[in-house]
Amino acid sequence: MKQHFTDERTGISYTLRGDYYLPDLALPAEEQIVVGIWGQRRLRYIKAHRKGFYTTLLTKCELNRHLADVNKQAEDMFFRLVKQMAESEGVTEKLKADNQMEWVARMNNIRSRASEIVNHDIIYN
Repeated sequence: MKQHFTDERTGISYTLRGDYYLPDLALPAEEQIVVGIWGQRRLRYIKAHRKGFYTTLLTKCELNRHLADVNKQAEDMFFRLVKQMAESEGVTEKLKADNQMEWVARMNNIRSRASEIVNHDIIYN
């Protein structure tokens, strides 16, 4: 038996694996984009909870682009929320200079709340 052959009608090549000829299928090369923490969270979520959506993105070679878009949106929203919350609560550079521990505690609280909002609105949506 031949190890490889190509079907002339379809142009698909086949390889012998055991007793069966299996098509040599591969996804086209996808541009690799560095994805940050928000994109990685989104990837874990869609892999675990939205398998059909994940498979669709993967087979259309749009997964990395989707993750990069989500990462950018989440990052922008996070920084905007932190800035707005800090301004509205009076967490300023003056507080940082006068009482560093108070500033750190309040900023950690703000960052935690902003992270929860981003997770709810963008990552796990």
